[in-house]
Formats: sequence, structure tokens, C-alpha cells
Amino acid sequence: MAQSIYDSGVQYDPNAEQRRNASSFTAQDWRPHFETLAKGAILCDLTSRVVHFWSEDETVYRLFPSSIPASEDLTRLGRTEIIKRVEGPSWAPTPSMKKSNPEWPDFVAPGDPNNPMGTHSLWLSWQYYRIHGTHDTRKIGRKSSNGCIGLYNEHIKQLYDLAKVGTQVLLI
Repeated sequence: MAQSIYDSGVQYDPNAEQRRNASSFTAQDWRPHFETLAKGAILCDLTSRVVHFWSEDETVYRLFPSSIPASEDLTRLGRTEIIKRVEGPSWAPTPSMKKSNPEWPDFVAPGDPNNPMGTHSLWLSWQYYRIHGTHDTRKIGRKSSNGCIGLYNEHIKQLYDLAKVGTQVLLI
């Protein structure tokens, strides 16, 4: 039986400062976090600001630096899965984003250089939550999103090509 996310040894600390050492980007074993690798697995480690991917057959392991939610109230932890894959996503602010930022556009088309979704998006089963690229590379490694996990566009393309609908995802 897999360990609880609270027993995994890595915990999200919303007050932790950005780590600036190589130990934040160390390879991890999937076993403390997942019972199996059925359909592959993605671990989003919010403290280290890193996304890990393991393929179902264990032949592929990737590690990507990421951006994370800007505050604890925007952060969702736990288990989910990929329910949709979108190449060239559009973007629309959530109702709460629009309320906080009424000057934001109602819609940004795919390919627009100001599209905060970047080039590819993996939809999670939680409403409004995504793993996606970013047009603003300064965000990677920082607390900067409204809840999503952001990757460099070249990294989300790699993850998009590896992950399938049904890939299990754990945010810790």
C-alpha cells in the first residue's frame, strides 16, 4: 500500500522560501507516492517546485522545474488525474480571477503571445486546475500561478507527449 501524502517525507510549506540548491532537483523513486505506474505517474512537488514523470513501463523518467500557486488558498493538494490533453490551448480567467482582476481579458486565443497557458495543457480532474506551459519564463521556480502548475513551453511539450488521459497525478 502506498504511503499517505502526509507520510511521503516531502511536504508543501507555503512559507518556505525558494530553494536555490541542486538538492531540490534530485531524482525520486515513484514507490513512496504511487501504488503502481498504471498509465504513468506525475508527481508535482510544490516545495521543491519540480514535476516528476514516470512512464508505465518505467523506461522513462523526467524531471522538470515548475511554477507553483502563489498562495496557500490557491493551492490544491492530493490525488487527481489527467482528463484532457490540449495542444494550443486558449485561456479564459476563472470567475474568481475575473472578480479580482476585472481588467483582464475575457478570452485569450491559442498562439497569442500573451496566452498564460503556453503551448500545451494537461487538464486535471479538479475544475480549473492544469499543468501547462507559460509565456512568462520568469515564473518558473516561483510562487506565481493562480493554482496551476506551470512549465517551460519546451518542457510541457515533452510532458504532453509522454502523458496520457488517465495518467495519475499527485500534488504534494
